[in-house]
Amino acid sequence: MPNLLIRIPQGTFPGTHRADLGRLLSDAAATAERIPDDPRRRALCWVQVEEVAAGGWTCGGADPGAGLLPCVVQACVPAGVLDDAARAEFVRLVHEAVQAARPAGDTRPLVTSVLLQEVPDGTWGVNGRIWRLADFAAAAGYAHLQQTSS
Repeated sequence: MPNLLIRIPQGTFPGTHRADLGRLLSDAAATAERIPDDPRRRALCWVQVEEVAAGGWTCGGADPGAGLLPCVVQACVPAGVLDDAARAEFVRLVHEAVQAARPAGDTRPLVTSVLLQEVPDGTWGVNGRIWRLADFAAAAGYAHLQQTSS
């Protein structure tokens, strides 16, 4: 049940590419977290796309837009869902999702930065109440955590 925020340079994923980006990121996160292919459970993967205007992004003090396609993804996941292998898979799948969604004509090298933020148990609020790992496991259906669900 991740929440993902991706920051992209303004105008780099127009039209259907932007919709593809959201869908592919959701699929990547769900795969890494082992959420079943069930629309009710996959609906818990939230993706926000934020466009950064020209001049609002620098790398090393310079605007990278001409030579690179930078994308930063912040992913909040409940602590205990990802182990080391799943973290590595998450980062790889997110990069592949962004690569697959980008327009074919954009030949700049893609540079992704994925920040995995594991939210400590008992510090995530959902619909006015605190959820614990067992609540997330029950709602998302994590295949590897069903013994913890309430």
